[in-house]
Amino acid sequence: MGRISLAWKILTSSEFAARVTGLLDAPPALAPPTPAKPEAPPKHIAPSKPLRSDAVTLLAALQREGRLIDFFKEPIDAYSDAQVGAAVRDIHRDCGSLLERQFAICPVLDQAEGSNVTIGADAKNGRIKLTGKIGDGSQASGTLVHHGWRVAKTDVPVWTGTAEAASIVAPAEVEVR
Repeated sequence: MGRISLAWKILTSSEFAARVTGLLDAPPALAPPTPAKPEAPPKHIAPSKPLRSDAVTLLAALQREGRLIDFFKEPIDAYSDAQVGAAVRDIHRDCGSLLERQFAICPVLDQAEGSNVTIGADAKNGRIKLTGKIGDGSQASGTLVHHGWRVAKTDVPVWTGTAEAASIVAPAEVEVR
């Protein structure tokens, strides 16, 4: 039924007009249920990429506390061995202190280097590197050449700076006059 014929019927039939008025005055009926849309699988929010790599943070700490980058980037050919040795003493102490504080570095094997050691399954779990005449590696013994290193903790500071400064290991220093 078109709108004009509907309007005409309302105007000419008091009974039909009363029914339409009743429908218009009634509270709105609940809409028929619409079929539910299939729920989209929950989107996994990827963890945000940190602004700065932990490696850069560690390098910045080694520079800040031990001037390690300055030492490696400085040409040392013009310096005497005594001058280089004096510089290395401070770098060794300060960088070693930082590594101990942030990583608590300790030997993989507690035996003294040069001692005889027997190796079992440890050779297959990445703790030990076999060299020389290696058999099947199930049971080996040999001389400890290097005791190895492992970290007992990891306490690298979390970067809280800006994205623009995230790649800065040591800022340029300018003395203002």
